Amino acid sequence: MRPPGYHPRNMTTLVLIGGGHSHVDVLKQFGMAPLPGVRLILICRDTHTPYSGMLPGLIAGRYTYDDVHIDLRRLAGFAGARFYGDEVTGINFDTQKILCKNRPPVPYDLCSINIGSAPGIAEVPGAAEAGIPVKPISGFLDHWRSLQDRVAASPRPLRIGVVGAGAAGVELTLAMERAFRTRSHGSSAVMPELHLFSQNTAILPTHGTAAQRHLLRSIVARGILLHLGERVSHVTDTMLTTANGEAYPLDAVLWTIAARAPEWLGETGLDLTEDGFIKVNDFLQSTSHETVFAAGDVATMVNHPREKAGVMAVRHGPPLARNLRRALAGQPLKKFRPQSKWLSLISTGDGRAVASWGRFAAEGVMMWRWKDWIDRRFMTKFGDLPEMTLETPRLDDDDAHGLDAMRCGGCGAKISPALLTRVLARLRAEAGEASLVLPQALDDAASVSVPPGQELWQSVDFFRAFIDDPFVFGRIAANHALGDIYAMGAAPLSAQALAVVPYGGMAEMEEDLYLMLAGAMAVFEQTGTALIGGHSAEGEALALGFAVNGVAAKGAALTKGGMREGDALILTKPLGAGALMAANMRGKVKGRWIDAGLKLMTQTQAKAAEIFLRSQAHACTDITGFGLAGHIAEMMQASGLGAEIDLGAVSVMDGALTCLAGGIASTLHPENAKAAAHIANADALAGHAKYELLFDPQTAGGLLGSVPYSSAGTCLERLHAAGYESARIIGRVTARAQPPALTLIDSAA
Repeated sequence: MRPPGYHPRNMTTLVLIGGGHSHVDVLKQFGMAPLPGVRLILICRDTHTPYSGMLPGLIAGRYTYDDVHIDLRRLAGFAGARFYGDEVTGINFDTQKILCKNRPPVPYDLCSINIGSAPGIAEVPGAAEAGIPVKPISGFLDHWRSLQDRVAASPRPLRIGVVGAGAAGVELTLAMERAFRTRSHGSSAVMPELHLFSQNTAILPTHGTAAQRHLLRSIVARGILLHLGERVSHVTDTMLTTANGEAYPLDAVLWTIAARAPEWLGETGLDLTEDGFIKVNDFLQSTSHETVFAAGDVATMVNHPREKAGVMAVRHGPPLARNLRRALAGQPLKKFRPQSKWLSLISTGDGRAVASWGRFAAEGVMMWRWKDWIDRRFMTKFGDLPEMTLETPRLDDDDAHGLDAMRCGGCGAKISPALLTRVLARLRAEAGEASLVLPQALDDAASVSVPPGQELWQSVDFFRAFIDDPFVFGRIAANHALGDIYAMGAAPLSAQALAVVPYGGMAEMEEDLYLMLAGAMAVFEQTGTALIGGHSAEGEALALGFAVNGVAAKGAALTKGGMREGDALILTKPLGAGALMAANMRGKVKGRWIDAGLKLMTQTQAKAAEIFLRSQAHACTDITGFGLAGHIAEMMQASGLGAEIDLGAVSVMDGALTCLAGGIASTLHPENAKAAAHIANADALAGHAKYELLFDPQTAGGLLGSVPYSSAGTCLERLHAAGYESARIIGRVTARAQPPALTLIDSAA
């Protein structure tokens, strides 16, 4: 694995839109056999993508969340792909850019779409408002948890309807029945009444009569009320009405029928079917745009139309990967002909399953074991990945593509002025008249004016990228740099950038620089910080830092030496960033833990600083590279006072303790651990689960404020209301001592 942000020259960019079953196979194959000269990007809203074949097992309680979800962030890391956690909203074929909801457009040379489908509930009046679509599955699982809670709390049997009696609807209904029955056994929960609706006169209309008989027997035996030949015409929060005029009082309606494609596809100009799916040829390539491929439910093969089923999305994976690689290499594509029928294993939720193959069907425990074995083997392919190790970038013959292996140093490493000018112009144009990107002329320096009665505070921070998304990295770098200004109780005024962009062609270097600075500007514009200049250079990997200026009234800044005995110590963010990022570099962390960590790192400390000032804080610092113990030691030494930290009160990032317990820590951790010399009772609590967190380096970490005890409660309430949910009172300032000592306690013990 190369450092985040590294790329060779003159790259071709392949963008995968969506993390469906076909794309996970593409990622795995690219990870096993990388293609030189290709930059791979995955754009997906969800970090963990569910395997639809195991959803009924999850609902029935036979699998855990991790059993049925593929970690896309980890898989992308294995594949050497950048992971952009966002939602695609369109494609501009004129500029060859993919439009996203929360980030700048993403340029591409080749793209592939595997975003699945969703039940077409818009056609039925009221269904969009009152219906619960089963897809996307990530959204459905939230509804499912809520529905379980409603059933458990209801004094009467709730009435729950499922619309659609195909394989998905039947499996889901039987799984829910098993889950509710298991949960109600031996408890006060009342078993709900389940209804299954179908406009067809038989269940599983695409399967043989033998499979229909087996599953019909299970439905009847389990007390599920079946309504065949009943097309739903209207839905409300309390009622479902059919075209036959029948009205059924229902407390919830789940929707599994009539797959539809996302609406944004209709605005792209792609050739689509009447129901909005992308028309593809035998190469899984768009019939209208040769740079676009599509697979899974969102695609319809014009020569071989097939039912929208998860098994087909899985089968599309290998031929899609093969043709994407051939297209990138300029080789002829190979045709793919999907099978006309396939084995379906339909679970009944009770440890049994029905095998359906044409007119053949069989039911029993062995069928479930067979299905379980197939599903777990599929998941193992994308879960058991080799540990990633950082590789020193080397411009070999494959990567150089005409680039001289020996790169210039000194000022010869600077980025082209034309490139830099274009990036700054793009940033100014996007911001319009409100732009805080100030340098219009090519002056050698920028001036900073300090308002009367105030003094200027300056700080600088710089580090290499630790994630592969330059836009998010830019946001984090800006937040990290501003942390020092906020810790002083100052208001940020201006910033100068120091950016390093990986060796490459002009287009790649410009895009990386633009994305980093666009991410930073998203923070600077939010905080009123002007970008007044900087320096850019090329190097081995993405890196970014800022020299920042802030102003505060003379004598009013918060210094580390201002702590007072009896003050409460309040930390605004949880700890654990160093361990999480170290584990992420090795591919040994869950993607959702990284998502949560990045969300915290991109949270500005502007409001927290204001709240500390309103609460008459006496001192403040930001917790960054030296860890909590190191930064508290600085405050103790500056003030001559001691401190007491309650390990039980310290908030922790999801997954951080698991990483540390597994022996994964930041490379700076051992050096930070030398701060244990300042801990009076280190030996007594060294075995505490949170002890090692004291030395974990933080990026864009929280503020630690020394606040009068009398105002600490109000301060904490304000922090929580402002969005710092993890803010905690973690200790207090103790009496003067020589040398100042840190004492640890555990109130939770």
